[in-house]
Amino acid sequence: MDLKTYQTKARLTAAYPDLGSNPIYPTLGLSGEAGEVADKVKKVIRDRGGVFDEEAREAIKLELGDVLWYVSQLADELGYNLEDIASANLNKLASRAARGRIAGSGDLR
Repeated sequence: MDLKTYQTKARLTAAYPDLGSNPIYPTLGLSGEAGEVADKVKKVIRDRGGVFDEEAREAIKLELGDVLWYVSQLADELGYNLEDIASANLNKLASRAARGRIAGSGDLR
């Protein structure tokens, strides 16, 4: 599935206060879901000796889907489409790579 199709279909499932003018709700949801991904990875380290078996990978995949959903909703709220965001990100990374700036910190390196 392409990102445009995903974003369109994901929006059909959005039901939260002030839909269309509320970037705060999906931002908070994104933060929570990213935490759930981190928690599942932590538990793989704690409970499974760091082995990402099929069950653990599937659970993480589902949480990553929730992260993607909230990214999609935040993008919608801000008037962006996921394809433009993805393209801009790849362009930024290619520029950093070409300048030998992949490592390090700061958005404008």
